[in-house]
Amino acid sequence: GNPPYGLNGDLALRYQDVGGRIPHQAARSEKIDESELKEAGHRDLVLAKRAYEAMGIDVQVVFPTPMLFLGMHPQFDMEAILGKAYNRWQVENILKKDPKLKTMMFLPFNDPESALETIEEFGDAPGCVGFMVTSVRYKAVHHNHYMKVYRALEERGLPIGFHAGYYWQDPFMMQINRFGSMHALSFVWCNVVHMTNWVMNGLPERFPNLDVVWIESGLAWVPWLMQRLDHTYLMRSSEAPLLKKLPSEYMREMFYTCQPLETDHPKAVELTFEMINAKEQLLYASDWPHYDFDAPSVIWDLPFLDEQAKKNILGLNAKRVFDFDR
Repeated sequence: GNPPYGLNGDLALRYQDVGGRIPHQAARSEKIDESELKEAGHRDLVLAKRAYEAMGIDVQVVFPTPMLFLGMHPQFDMEAILGKAYNRWQVENILKKDPKLKTMMFLPFNDPESALETIEEFGDAPGCVGFMVTSVRYKAVHHNHYMKVYRALEERGLPIGFHAGYYWQDPFMMQINRFGSMHALSFVWCNVVHMTNWVMNGLPERFPNLDVVWIESGLAWVPWLMQRLDHTYLMRSSEAPLLKKLPSEYMREMFYTCQPLETDHPKAVELTFEMINAKEQLLYASDWPHYDFDAPSVIWDLPFLDEQAKKNILGLNAKRVFDFDR
């Protein structure tokens, strides 16, 4: 039969509570004393501080969670309107009040002109360390309309991130009847499509100094796509005339966040880290407060990493790509 109410619509995130056994986000309802709230100025500042202190994090890059589905809003203009309003709210109420909090600003990707305006307005805002494309998108990242957006980011030395998402109303995904299945597939698939278009259309050659970060789609898909694209490219290189090396070599130069790190097959994890050059390109991400968050120990406890690699992944790589001292 049909999935429960909300799974095919805008209420889907609320179903991640796993039947109430693992509370999701707001359902945690953490108590905050009046003194804490008065000192911080906003509830989110109190909760963020609790989280980064509990996990021993020196600098935390927070993501625009309320905006994760905005890219699929049925009213075209709403993405830019709500996205810019959220960015302004975050700067004034969050970023200016806690120097340990940074963010990748929401980028209204469906509208290239608004995306460019957003970069111009918020690129120098306090705490801005990059811009993020959220949710499933049906926009080709290699379209010429986006070239000025990428150029603006490259000129400012700001990375672009593609945050994975799911969309139950996608014709393929409508066949799925469990959130776990959706989480396993859709979160990965949208980034697979974006990555394929990004690499095969030569964007790494057109924007060699633009750092690209792939977020919240885990890592298992990356070696698979490396092999698929290399195999195809070697047979049909005429279809990717801008490339000067194998697709996998460009992918090794991009950045990835580890969460959710698929640790159930240790040998595969080790090979994945080798293929993506994790020591230099992998960024630790907690995804707190989602039900499947990863503590820093998910990296520190990996037996095949030396101490320097662990330090890089847990912080130094992020410091390099986000330039926290800017």
